[in-house]
Amino acid sequence: MDGDAQRAVRLADGRELIYFDDGPGHDRSARDRRDLPPFAPSSQLRLDPLLDEWVIVAAHRQHRTNLPAADACPLCPSAGGRRTEIPAPGYHVVTFENRYPSLGGPPAGGRCEVVCFTDEHGSSFSALPDRRLATVARAWTHRTRELSRLPGVRYVFVFENRGDEIGATLQHPHGQIYAYPFVPSRVARAAEVARRYREERGGCLPCAVVAAERAGGRVVAETGRFVAFVPEAARWPFEVHIHPLRHAASLPDLAEDEQAELMALYRDVLRRFEGLFERPAPYMAHLDQAPVGGDAGLAHLSMRVFTPRRAADKLKYLAASESGAGAFINDVLPEDAARMLRVAGSSGPGAV
Repeated sequence: MDGDAQRAVRLADGRELIYFDDGPGHDRSARDRRDLPPFAPSSQLRLDPLLDEWVIVAAHRQHRTNLPAADACPLCPSAGGRRTEIPAPGYHVVTFENRYPSLGGPPAGGRCEVVCFTDEHGSSFSALPDRRLATVARAWTHRTRELSRLPGVRYVFVFENRGDEIGATLQHPHGQIYAYPFVPSRVARAAEVARRYREERGGCLPCAVVAAERAGGRVVAETGRFVAFVPEAARWPFEVHIHPLRHAASLPDLAEDEQAELMALYRDVLRRFEGLFERPAPYMAHLDQAPVGGDAGLAHLSMRVFTPRRAADKLKYLAASESGAGAFINDVLPEDAARMLRVAGSSGPGAV
């Protein structure tokens, strides 16, 4: 990696910001001249004794920025006398500590970072060119490695939310990274199920699932080294899992060309989501990776993308069964969802 393509600076309140550029030769010397109070997150961790699950309490987030106008976006570059979270007048990709984090500080530990994919406010991840996808992959990989080294961090969670319908409070193209001081319960349960499978049958459970899905009828798209499919037991109306065909536990385990292939397939899936209806589908996406210090043989890297939009004018809500009992009910047959996503990739909006 060219050292000039990556530079770390400090914001006015002491938070770290890192520029990841598509190439060298960019001036990132601008200073943050805002008058900000010292960064002092005050989140708490509380254990639910009945489920043995950690709950994060972050009351300070009540005051975070919520759906600002485009000319007041804190993720746009600083320009024209307006000062934002990014001091430079332009950027490619940046990561920085969240000003209103869910985690961080002595009470809770961990860390939360924002990842901005472009300085173009009206763009989207699906519109990023190949070179920018490579820069995002480099940023995600770098932060996964570095955050995994922080004392007390047990799991690094890379994710992206888009759309008011799923609670995104900023419309600028961005994602986040949470460095949890614990292993989230869903991740821990997946590891336990994979361990039981290995003990009883041998081998890797996610690898077996990938092989079965490739032989089924729910594959949406496939490249030489990755496959995207709607899982047999999809919880959401349109849900796609992207897996490498070889066993890899985390993003840093992939070579640069593999990362490029993964990112291109992720972009392809997002474009298919956009082609489902007359308007872009809100979505949530995340990377599943191995816990820090966990058994890498039990974890299989994957990306998961899903939307609560079940029809052009209907959303799926997490009602009593999902929110109360934890039992999902899907309104769309996974085989139909896979077919619609395959068609959407070639026929554009409204294809069914």
